[in-house]
Amino acid sequence: MDTSRLDKLLAFLQNEPEDEFLKYALATEYLRLNDTDKALSYYEDLVNNHPGYTGTYYHLGKLYEALNRKDDAITTYEKGMEITKSKRDMHAFSELQSVYRSAKGFEEDDDEDY
Repeated sequence: MDTSRLDKLLAFLQNEPEDEFLKYALATEYLRLNDTDKALSYYEDLVNNHPGYTGTYYHLGKLYEALNRKDDAITTYEKGMEITKSKRDMHAFSELQSVYRSAKGFEEDDDEDY
């Protein structure tokens, strides 16, 4: 049953309430279950309280876009690019840059060759 995975994650979180991975897993699970409010809550908790957990920015931005919160998505992508660049995580930076450019309305043809 779908809720068994959710129940396990919630139980784990009770023992480790500040575990970044568990919060991320819960956000992803809630999103999978179409509970966008709870997913949003966990993703926002991560960027506010665990800003170094870089995987959050892409998914939170995409959720904002799905909720027609384009400005929030763009701001999230920008913050994520700043953090991933400072951590020299160029793969994550590149993914964020791609969705950022898309959200801003840039076409693929507008990309520079690197």
